[in-house]
Amino acid sequence: MKEFYFSKFEHRTPYKPVPFSGGRQFLYQYLATINIAMGVWYFHWRWFYSLNTEALWFSIPLALAETLAFLSTFLFIINLWAYRDETPKTPPKTVSDILAEKDRPPVDRPITVDVFLPTYTEDPELVRYSIHDSKAVTYPYPADIRIHILDDGKREEMRNVAEEEQVGYITRDDNRGFKAGNLRNAMEQTSGDIIVILDADTRPFPKFLERTLGYFKDPDVAWVQTPQWFYDLPEGITLEKWLGKKLGRTGSFIGRMIENIIGTVNIGRDIFGSDPRMFYDCILRKRMNFNASFCCGAGSLHRREAVQRAALIRYAEEIERHADHASKDTDDPELAEAMRFGAIRGFMTETEVTPYKYHVSEDIYTSMLLHADRSRRWKSIHHPEILSKMLSPQDLGSYLTQNFKYSSGTLDLLRRDNPVSLPGLSSGQRLMYFASTFSYFAAFWMIIFLITPPIFYFTNIVPVKGFDLDFFIHILSFQIICQLTFMFGTWGVNTLRNVQYYVAFFPLNIRAIWTVLKGSTIKFNVTPKTGESKVRLDLVRPQIFVIALNLAGIFWYLGRIFLGYEYDLLGFIIATFWSLLNMSSLLVIIRAAAWSPDSNK
Repeated sequence: MKEFYFSKFEHRTPYKPVPFSGGRQFLYQYLATINIAMGVWYFHWRWFYSLNTEALWFSIPLALAETLAFLSTFLFIINLWAYRDETPKTPPKTVSDILAEKDRPPVDRPITVDVFLPTYTEDPELVRYSIHDSKAVTYPYPADIRIHILDDGKREEMRNVAEEEQVGYITRDDNRGFKAGNLRNAMEQTSGDIIVILDADTRPFPKFLERTLGYFKDPDVAWVQTPQWFYDLPEGITLEKWLGKKLGRTGSFIGRMIENIIGTVNIGRDIFGSDPRMFYDCILRKRMNFNASFCCGAGSLHRREAVQRAALIRYAEEIERHADHASKDTDDPELAEAMRFGAIRGFMTETEVTPYKYHVSEDIYTSMLLHADRSRRWKSIHHPEILSKMLSPQDLGSYLTQNFKYSSGTLDLLRRDNPVSLPGLSSGQRLMYFASTFSYFAAFWMIIFLITPPIFYFTNIVPVKGFDLDFFIHILSFQIICQLTFMFGTWGVNTLRNVQYYVAFFPLNIRAIWTVLKGSTIKFNVTPKTGESKVRLDLVRPQIFVIALNLAGIFWYLGRIFLGYEYDLLGFIIATFWSLLNMSSLLVIIRAAAWSPDSNK
């Protein structure tokens, strides 16, 4: 097969999910309870006793930003509250094992599985790797496993690869609905009991089905999501080697001394913050506690009946809503009925039943609609074990393209089907789906946090009443308990890069919010599987501006001190520490803009 850059990473093995610990969970819940109580205590002080009444234009926005950030923190605390991993079941032998007793066929048969590999612009030879690994999937009992290439690119070379590998090839005349439309078209032409959705670069491990199909023995399980693992993430180079490249032997010596004290430091490791472990092993895994673990597309398995049932129910609801709207302006019953009939007929002529919602985030959207099915209480399963591998974005442009799709698509749920008011969801599900959307509004309070130090530098105004003992007691005790809480809540998972990008993504999330508010159509852009080597500082201009503003402010205030003007030394120390924390997060994405694969050599 054709060699790609990732061929040298084939030896890598995935991480193991963090094992459950009852003691650690109890300690987290204990700290989380204290954290929430201290949050109430802190914000009571913050709003009633700490505001600088002589500069409310500065003080109130910062207090509001802190309050909104704490609301996001509260949602995160609830999300991490408890593990509820489903015990894996033995693989089903026949189709009767995954059906309710009333639905079992008179003559039993093997389970049929349709493996979907949607593709659009990906290199057909890259897709061949996914085909090979899909063909290598084993199952302990007879099963009819059918692999299908869903080619929205309508490419002859992709058709040739499918024929050579003896797998199905499905295409269509248009690209309506993007990936969701591609999946819908494939569902119409297949009949498997279970549908496996992979991406063009997703390569399942041999035991993918053996480890997951057992969950479907529960006839209420609608889908199973497995973690996505990027096996090609840059490993980085040691600080010793990196400084050696920059400063020669002196740099190597300095780097070696530092690493002898604090341990190995990898420069350039996971440069784009692509590692999704925190999301899968902490956030999505613990949403099982609320039956709110949603589908993320690649690496998921779906019960065909559940997807089709939800689509039909949704279609019927849309018909009823359309008919009610068409006849709402008349009081004549006969005329209203005629208008309803005409509206229904026109709607059914023009509208299709869409098993996967035509939406840029069709995975989470369809999950939410399945959870909201009031006629069935569908369960979702997050299987914590990694059972496939895939490729990460290889340059910052690709990474931003992918994350804009995530953020704008998730935010668009609020506009289309607000989870807070969507009928059928449980209170826990409403809270978790709302948390997914609310987290992207962090851009607003991040801007305030980023510009607060410069405002102090240039105005010599502090946003609090004063830096007295009361201030330090409140802020330090609250921050310490917060850090301890999240340390135990995300135990075993390195979250530093996630936190840094959470800060650095403020321009992207603002653009996503503005796109949704305008009502613009969110385009489905395929994440490129190969990267650019050129520097792309144009992608990080806002972050560069904020760093420059902070540096200018620090030097401005130093000049103020040296020239003998009035100054607040304690305020300057606090603001500078704050600036350094902010700039360290922003520098991560700026370095990513200048990174190339050669940087690690």
